[in-house]
Amino acid sequence: MKIIILGAGQVGGTLAENLASEANDITIVDTDMSRLRELQDRLDIRTVEGKASYPSILDQAGAQDCDMLIAVTNSDEVNMIACQIAQSLYNIPTKIARVREHDYLQSKKKIFTDKAIPVDVLISPEELVTRHVKRLIEHPGALQVLDFADGIAQLVAVKAYYGGPLVGREISFLRAHMPSVDTRVAAIFRQGSPIIPKGDTVIEADDEVFFIAAKRDIRSVMSELRRLDRPYKRIIIAGGGNIGARLASTIESDFQVKIIERDIRRCNDLAKRLDNTIVLHGSASDKELLLEENIEDTDVFCALTNDDEANIMASMLAKRLGARTVMTLINNPAYVDLVQGGVIDIAISPQQTTIGSLLTHVRRGDVAAVHSLRRGAAEAIEAVAHGDKRSSKVVGKTIEEIDLPAGTTIGAIVRNNEVLIAHDDVVVENDDHVILFLVDKRKIGEVERLFQVGLGFF
Repeated sequence: MKIIILGAGQVGGTLAENLASEANDITIVDTDMSRLRELQDRLDIRTVEGKASYPSILDQAGAQDCDMLIAVTNSDEVNMIACQIAQSLYNIPTKIARVREHDYLQSKKKIFTDKAIPVDVLISPEELVTRHVKRLIEHPGALQVLDFADGIAQLVAVKAYYGGPLVGREISFLRAHMPSVDTRVAAIFRQGSPIIPKGDTVIEADDEVFFIAAKRDIRSVMSELRRLDRPYKRIIIAGGGNIGARLASTIESDFQVKIIERDIRRCNDLAKRLDNTIVLHGSASDKELLLEENIEDTDVFCALTNDDEANIMASMLAKRLGARTVMTLINNPAYVDLVQGGVIDIAISPQQTTIGSLLTHVRRGDVAAVHSLRRGAAEAIEAVAHGDKRSSKVVGKTIEEIDLPAGTTIGAIVRNNEVLIAHDDVVVENDDHVILFLVDKRKIGEVERLFQVGLGFF
């Protein structure tokens, strides 16, 4: 595919990295020449310096015969105008825009239409991060929780601990030990390296285990890998910006929520907007304030400001003062691996959350969901199978018969709202949602071809 990416920031750069390795024709546009040069030195891409919404710049980028435009600059307005021009002048088939401002999103059904601003796919990082954090709060002890088939099936990452019933045993023991619960271990990361699990694979303490199951069975399976954490009740959110405010409004009816914000005007605004959240004026790194608010009895401390260093320092202080679980928003990818798993329990990368959503629309064929895992090291895909035995390489075959690329496993199939864990004898049918796990993203093209129908895609 010929793809133009507008904006060479963290999201644009990471997206270019993902797509360039998959034999796409990528052009990236930005005003920062040094950033473009850095990307061009590393990746097989074209770059154009200039303002992303200017017709002359889009012309230089090759908009005349472009298949997809992805606008992820730091300006909502530039992203929207670029999509408008892409439609009016070049009739680009697919236009994706990142929009952050809550005011635009509130009226998105009226604004983002063919008759107004023609954006085919709207990406809101704040919305994606809020959902991500909410799922983590709902599943104590999980490192990552991903929805498939509208939440019917979930892929969960947990750290295996000493004392878990399955730790030190072969994976095949799980089915014998829990005959009423069907699940599959999709992958294991041990000391940062992926292991494709087999029945005789032994789970060790500190393994990062990815398993898939029906949503209702997730807690039962988690209890086999670690002591089951009691449900969270008390939440403190540091930062009353878009993400903090959105999270508070989403969870305040189910949890006891406090939000700490430095700006007094923002505090007043939050107090009016939120119904059951206590709004506190002050700094999240103020030790006295945290002690006054009983940080030692807090189940989750979420640092969600726009300042990475402030988030890290506030989280470290909260943990030292007794907060049970600490989640920290970190925009700089270089920091994520440095802090996760130490004092900070979960580092949240907005870029990786956004990338997964963007890749859903870039993948060839009928792809319902894509999730980036382990900070981009692996990927989970929900693909819809189409065709019959003659036209498809997967429909009508058992899981065992499908010739999967190395490092790829099928975790589950969702059929008519029912989760079928992918045992060897399960047969894939037309319209099945097949959930695949890839530890080697270079195999994406092979997976896409595997699901082609006849000469087309899916």
